[in-house]
Amino acid sequence: MHMTLPYPARIALLILAAIIGGYVFTSAAMIFFSAILPMSRTGVLVMTALLSFVVYCAAIIWVFAVRDVGRAWLGLLLPSIPMLVIGIWLTETV
Repeated sequence: MHMTLPYPARIALLILAAIIGGYVFTSAAMIFFSAILPMSRTGVLVMTALLSFVVYCAAIIWVFAVRDVGRAWLGLLLPSIPMLVIGIWLTETV
C-alpha cells in the first residue's frame, strides 16, 4: 500500500533529501575519489573540492527530477554506503 503525502510534506522531505542526502552522497563520493585518484595529496584535495560542487549540484537536481521521496532517499544513500566503505578501505590500505 502506497501512502500519499500532502504536497507541502512531500516538498519538505524532498528538500531534506536534497540537503542531507546530497551532502552524505557528496561526502562519500569525495572520500572514494580521493582514494582512487592518482595524484599528489594537494592535487587530490583541489580536485575533490572542485568536484564536490558538481556532484552536490547533480544530487540536488536528481532528487527533484525523481519527485518520489523514497526513491530520492534510497537513490542517494544506497550508493553512498559502498563508496564510503571502499573509499575508507582504500585509504587505510595505502
